[in-house]
Amino acid sequence: MHLVCFSLHEQEYGVAIADVKETLALRPIVRMFLTPDWLAGIMNLRGDVVAVIDLARFLGMPATIAGDDCRIVVVRHKTLTAGVLVDHMSEVRVVNDEQVTATPATIPTETAAVMRGIATVPSGAVRVLDVAALFESERVRALQRGGT
Repeated sequence: MHLVCFSLHEQEYGVAIADVKETLALRPIVRMFLTPDWLAGIMNLRGDVVAVIDLARFLGMPATIAGDDCRIVVVRHKTLTAGVLVDHMSEVRVVNDEQVTATPATIPTETAAVMRGIATVPSGAVRVLDVAALFESERVRALQRGGT
């Protein structure tokens, strides 16, 4: 599996390269009134309005601080597309299934629900996100239905 890797609060995360449409330098994000704090806002992506998720907030961490290294990873699942705000990009890593272990029980349930597991790599651990589970999570589905 090829993983597009990035950092959030000095922890490395990755998503399957097949789920990534593109990565972008930080661009203007318009905050939306009465939306959850983990929704950074919306952006214009070549004429399309795309929601941008502050992944750190979604996972229960402090908000991502916009800086020079901050990036937006545009991910897709079926017909849905969203941007994911991250601290900075790392590298594309190749891991095999044997390197990915189950998410530890110490991870909060809402976070574990959007993870495939933890990949062990020479430099440490990569938390492997499941983009389909992210889009299908109750919080994202509630937002799509118009709830918060």
